[in-house]
Amino acid sequence: MPETMLIKVEVILILTKLFHSDMGKVLESSLWRSSDYGTNYVKLNLQSGTNIITNFYICPANKKKVILVSSSMNDRDQSLFVSTDEGANFQKQQIFFSLETLVFHPKEEDKLLVYSKEGWLYFSTDLGKNWELLQERVTKERFYWAVTGVDSDPDLVHMEIQDKSGDFLYVTCHLENCTEKALKTHFSGNIDQNSLLVNDDYIFIQATSENRTKYYVSYRRGEFIQMKLPKYALPKDMQIISTDENQVFVAVKEWHQTDTYSLYLSDLKGVYFTLALEDVRSTKQPEENVVIDIHEVQGIKGVFLANKKSNGKVKTYITYNKGRDWQLLTPPSTDMNGKPTNCHLPECSVHLHLRWADNPYVSGTVHTKDSAPGLIMGAGNLGAQLVEYKEDMYVTSDCGNTWRQVFEEEHHILYLDHGGVIVAIKDTSIPLKILKFSVDEGYTWTTHNFTSTSVFVDGLLSEPGDETLVMTIFGHISFRSDWELVKVDFRPSFSRQCSPDDYDSWDLMNQDKHCIMGEQRQFRKRKISSWCIKGKNFTSALTSKRCQCTEFDFECDYGFEQQANGRCVPAFWYNPDSPSEDCKFGHTYTKSSGYRKVALNVCKGGVDKRQGSMQYRCPLMAPKGLHIVTKGERLAVNPGDDVTFLIMQNQGDTLNTKYQVDLGDGFKAMYVNLTLMDEPIQHRYEKPGIYRVSVKAENIAGSDEAMVYIQVNSPLQVVHLEALPVVRRNQQINLTALVQPSNSNHTVFQWWLGDNLEPRLTLENSLITSFSENGQIKVTVQASCGSSMVQDSKVVRIFDQLEVLPLEFSQNIDSYNPNVPEWREDIGQVISRILAETTGMPEELLLTVVRVGLPTTAELYLLPPSEKLKRKRSITADKGIESLIEALTENQVKISLKPGVEVTVTLADYRAVSQKSIGGKGVLIVVIMFVICLLIVGVFILHKFKRKIPGRNVYAQMHNEKEQEMTSPVNHSEDTQHIIQGEEYIDDDLDSQTLGNGGGGHSSVVLSINSRETHNYLSS
Repeated sequence: MPETMLIKVEVILILTKLFHSDMGKVLESSLWRSSDYGTNYVKLNLQSGTNIITNFYICPANKKKVILVSSSMNDRDQSLFVSTDEGANFQKQQIFFSLETLVFHPKEEDKLLVYSKEGWLYFSTDLGKNWELLQERVTKERFYWAVTGVDSDPDLVHMEIQDKSGDFLYVTCHLENCTEKALKTHFSGNIDQNSLLVNDDYIFIQATSENRTKYYVSYRRGEFIQMKLPKYALPKDMQIISTDENQVFVAVKEWHQTDTYSLYLSDLKGVYFTLALEDVRSTKQPEENVVIDIHEVQGIKGVFLANKKSNGKVKTYITYNKGRDWQLLTPPSTDMNGKPTNCHLPECSVHLHLRWADNPYVSGTVHTKDSAPGLIMGAGNLGAQLVEYKEDMYVTSDCGNTWRQVFEEEHHILYLDHGGVIVAIKDTSIPLKILKFSVDEGYTWTTHNFTSTSVFVDGLLSEPGDETLVMTIFGHISFRSDWELVKVDFRPSFSRQCSPDDYDSWDLMNQDKHCIMGEQRQFRKRKISSWCIKGKNFTSALTSKRCQCTEFDFECDYGFEQQANGRCVPAFWYNPDSPSEDCKFGHTYTKSSGYRKVALNVCKGGVDKRQGSMQYRCPLMAPKGLHIVTKGERLAVNPGDDVTFLIMQNQGDTLNTKYQVDLGDGFKAMYVNLTLMDEPIQHRYEKPGIYRVSVKAENIAGSDEAMVYIQVNSPLQVVHLEALPVVRRNQQINLTALVQPSNSNHTVFQWWLGDNLEPRLTLENSLITSFSENGQIKVTVQASCGSSMVQDSKVVRIFDQLEVLPLEFSQNIDSYNPNVPEWREDIGQVISRILAETTGMPEELLLTVVRVGLPTTAELYLLPPSEKLKRKRSITADKGIESLIEALTENQVKISLKPGVEVTVTLADYRAVSQKSIGGKGVLIVVIMFVICLLIVGVFILHKFKRKIPGRNVYAQMHNEKEQEMTSPVNHSEDTQHIIQGEEYIDDDLDSQTLGNGGGGHSSVVLSINSRETHNYLSS
């Protein structure tokens, strides 16, 4: 794609680049120079090896000075080629950074700013020979040179930077002194990223807090004031349309709008805005850029075109008084072939596409120029609304009062000789070799073959601007061919320069109104019959006469809304009798009549709609809307962090108000007025806690208070989720989150159970829950305190039934218990492994859980066997349980924590129980035999009387529940009965042996007794 530099009338530089879309980079480039209006071009060989020219820059203060940027294919090496003689000679200069953007100083031709790809800003005062770092962490495209006539120092640079904490600030500094201490901050708080905009007299920023964005403006470098839109516009976005002629024109996306914006106009200082037009269509472009369907007509101030969307239909409107009044475009009575259009206002009108061209070397869908006032060409259609696929071409030569159709397809347009020649080339994807031109403002058109071979047209260029008759068409014959440059010179078509007799005059009108923006303006235009050249020195403006003011020269003031009858009345939210919010004590304010003069309007005398406005002295106003915030809106900080407090006040006096500040930890201060607080309040909290920070503003008219709570917490380092790895179905389980540091207060816990995306929130570090389905479930907890957040997860397995054996340790273990999860897991695994080796039970059926805290305790879980284990197992469950108890009661489980330190694991309280109630194994055998005899007698009695007692079963039915209800005759204490907690260990092999051994009842009863003996340890 070629890029063209216009140095002066004779010299043209063209840079051609081959861009690879898949790779996203330029692969080849060539630089061409012409010194004879583009008749001949010479290729300049500047690059060496694989380097390519990627960009060029022209000095606005001296167009003889040109800088080219050369890069290697890998973008690692870059250099500059600098010319001071219109590109005739170039000097190569190496640079040590990766250049992204270069900006010339608008007035001083040797001063440059360069933005690097690392986000650093460099400057040079000798046209790039030497470079110095100006500032780091600068936002891309958010740095600006000083504005002439507004900034006092031409070496001042405006920048949006990011500080070390990640916040964005608006700062300025001078080229020669831009250290951190020399940076000057012009806004007390942080600003939003990519929000700094310096335009003419105005500087704009935006700041978001409490989920609401506020927009601020500084007029001629004064203090920043919040921009005042109608109270309930509640903007979601704002785009600056223009800032020329001492007024700000903005497009605002209000809270209820999706694909439209509303246009607002400001007062002189850009503070108070009134509605100009609602629901202007917008389009979102790549990289989140928004395009508003509005076009400022060049050449005549105050004229705009806009596409308004209403009830799903898009219509084109025009204003002649910068948005005060809008009207549809008058349709032509006939089409380009002379046939009636049958199109009449207001049902039918001209509608235009207001798109900008992606290619800077072709016109957009609407074409206007300062050098051709009143001449507008655009693509669109006739009808009740704008049709996307219709792109007929229409032209007006009287600034939109009358329109004519000229083509049935979209064309690229170029104005030559101040609009004396209009060139049109069809916008198409096929190659062309003809163009059309008109010398009578589009009434008639002539076809011209500009080449013998058809060319894909890529762009049009007039040299060096719209005041000449020479143009260049550039394109390519095929996609693999070199660029084709075709010069078209219209000068031979005109034999002479125009004389005063070759011009007519025309009055700028808005239909039948001759006074526009308070004056009658008359322009010159060449007669259709005159074939002459207007020339470089032609001026179109002829005369200007100020008009007397009428009601059309006034618009509604801020806070007022225009009714259907044209009257301006106060909005429901606005009290015109109240002083303005920025009214300072001792100054004066104007009580508005509801009208203000349209900006740029120069009418004099006549009607003055501002009559009735009265001047009043500003009273001492009580503070209102006081609030205190922290920089970065940080309400949770770590001990020792620096906290910056900002005190702001929406309304009321600040110069004569006292501000009492209490930071909650004993620090108190009083300020005489808010404006003396040049530096925000900075404070540091050393101890964790919650601090109530308050400020009270008070003067003789009243007072206001504000406060904010600051949480000071040490950041969370880790959280451990403590949960039983196995539980019974529907059994309540206590999930506990242990956070470190443990003294963190006001921690919020979020619990996720399984795949549920909705967490449970608690302020306690525990949650009691249960699970209704067998299987396994993942439990996750997140602990958040202030700005820190940590997470842990565990898997819990759920079974229908479980056996649990409480364990205890010899006391020496507590001295070696670090109370960390990993240690507890290791001890549990060691116990399970020893028991498996000792008893012969599968280790996967044994799970030992060591409890948190001291003294050290544990629980041994006996898990139900899987189907695979049921088939392979050779040991019965009873024998396994008995062997577990035997191992745990006979001190067979010992753990060596370190050389010389051995810990014994036993059943909880078993030693005390055995000494108190049993006394030894011999006594135990006698007691068991005695119990067997008693049960035999009981069975005999039940057998004799079973008919008298229905429902009783000799064998006690062998069910788990019945077995647990039967009382053993052995005299065990309550402590002994609670040695083993849980339900009976269920096993298919055990059931078959108990109920199916032999055929007699005696064997069954004996086995039942043995089972009940075991239950002395297993009963819950």
